[in-house]
Amino acid sequence: MVRALVVKAAAALIAVVALVTTATPAQAANGAIGQRETVCANDLYVRTAPHDGPWMGTLYRGQTFLVKGPKSGNYIYGFAYGHINANGWVADGWFC
Repeated sequence: MVRALVVKAAAALIAVVALVTTATPAQAANGAIGQRETVCANDLYVRTAPHDGPWMGTLYRGQTFLVKGPKSGNYIYGFAYGHINANGWVADGWFC
């Protein structure tokens, strides 16, 4: 009986370790085209062009971004709500 419990506990621990070591990072791409996403980053730069183009403003945690697409590398195009209220590019992967 005790041996069976130890084996089950060991199997559960192995499963948890495997899950943790194969989990994807929080910064994986997650901007869904057609969705208004909430910013989870403390700040997210909105740019006039992808790939570190000129800065046009900053979105802050809790503000929203309507993902229109297309994607270009790790950047995505859309509409930045809040004080920016303009179309622009942001680094993808910082939405809740």
